[in-house]
Amino acid sequence: MSKSKVAVLKTQPQTVLEDYGALMRMADYQAHIKKEADTALKINISWHVFYPACSTTPWQLEGVIKTMLADGYKKELVHGCHNRTVVVSAKRGEAANKHKPVIDKYGLRNVHLYEGEQWIRYEPKGEMLVLNKIYPDGIQIPRRFIGENVIHLPTMKTHVFTTMTGAMKNAFGGLLHEKRHFTHSVIHETLVDLLTIQKEIHSGIFAVMDGTFAGDGPGPRCMVPHVKDYILASADQVAIDAVSAHMMGFDPMELPFIRLAHERGLGCGEIKDIEIAGEDISEVNWHFKKGQNTFASKGQKMIYWGPLKPLEKLLLRTFIAPWSYAASIAYHDWYWYPAIGKERVRRALETKWGELFKKY
Repeated sequence: MSKSKVAVLKTQPQTVLEDYGALMRMADYQAHIKKEADTALKINISWHVFYPACSTTPWQLEGVIKTMLADGYKKELVHGCHNRTVVVSAKRGEAANKHKPVIDKYGLRNVHLYEGEQWIRYEPKGEMLVLNKIYPDGIQIPRRFIGENVIHLPTMKTHVFTTMTGAMKNAFGGLLHEKRHFTHSVIHETLVDLLTIQKEIHSGIFAVMDGTFAGDGPGPRCMVPHVKDYILASADQVAIDAVSAHMMGFDPMELPFIRLAHERGLGCGEIKDIEIAGEDISEVNWHFKKGQNTFASKGQKMIYWGPLKPLEKLLLRTFIAPWSYAASIAYHDWYWYPAIGKERVRRALETKWGELFKKY
């Protein structure tokens, strides 16, 4: 059996679009993404403002589209794909993060899964760890995903619940409806269940990850952005997350979602068993920190795993749940971004990648 392959390249703004093409071909994407099937470019929007490392970059999206069209994929069969959350607006986010201009430039469809798309009950063939318990009335997924390719477009960043977030977590947005927060207390097992489902429904799965900016801190929003100049690609969702975690300074197999997926044969989480093409990353260690929190995430963790656990269902799954959405928006949009984030964005826009962002 051949090794899982992850392609890793260093890049610069002047060559990034061509570098994405080289990266994808190095990771053999055409062997995994069928040309005759529809392909969903699963865009990541973790915030509806521009914040470096938080959401899919416009050059990441454009690099993937340009590469696919150059390699003979029909634009009629490629589309941007967005989900909705209760605290983040995809419509505002695709404008603020300059995804929509890229989609429009190449004349692609732009699909918002919560607008006119049919969601159906899906019975997984593989064993579920938690989703069948979280949703006893059935797991709902977008009908259009069945038989489609999916290319995930995550960024390299840390996360308050999963230590780091990448390709596996990117499916959390598209494959589950907006009540996905029901799963936060069992988030690691949920990501494994979602990968099991993806392997059953998609005709092909691939991930292209941007680390031109990488985020360290209480992600996916309140991070310190760093210019890192790396891009990654792989058909193995577990392996690309493992390589990203390794570069950040984490042991991938200590992260439950990677270890569980590896143990269930859904991909490779052991760095020593992954073929890394392109750059030598053996000495790369960004020393990103584990377990960082904001005031908001501390409160969430008290509900999911702390003294408020007995109140989780009441607080987050009943008619009073909107209090938590309002609290998150108030903290992140009204306090943290104006007080702290805005200055970090200003400094990031003065970097080479910030200059490129301004040109989109």
